[in-house]
Amino acid sequence: MAQSIKNRVVLLVEDEWLVRMEMADALSTAGWEVIEAGSGEAALAVLATGRAIDLLVTDVRLGGTTTGWDVADAAIAAFPGVPVLYSSANPRDGARMIQGSVFLDKPARTERLLSICAGLVTRN
Repeated sequence: MAQSIKNRVVLLVEDEWLVRMEMADALSTAGWEVIEAGSGEAALAVLATGRAIDLLVTDVRLGGTTTGWDVADAAIAAFPGVPVLYSSANPRDGARMIQGSVFLDKPARTERLLSICAGLVTRN
């Protein structure tokens, strides 16, 4: 599975820096190129550059006015079909989830995060 994610780009959106650091380290070690955003607004700025991403991993509740739901909507608008992994301790909102996305309840084991991320990009 590692071969299929080598050099794939993930936009990781998490406002808790320690959680973001742990997730980014795990993803990077697994072969992902990680672009980190500490807020929804920062994630929207990354998307506005046009830099292609292979996967979006986002917390739902972020500091600021832009939520993870909003970031996912913007990612899909910029890159139709990009897979989305919502990772949150907050309740899921099936009506807001992008079709084909996955919701991972926090806290989650690193192995589970990596497995879901790899599965999302290999099925697309």
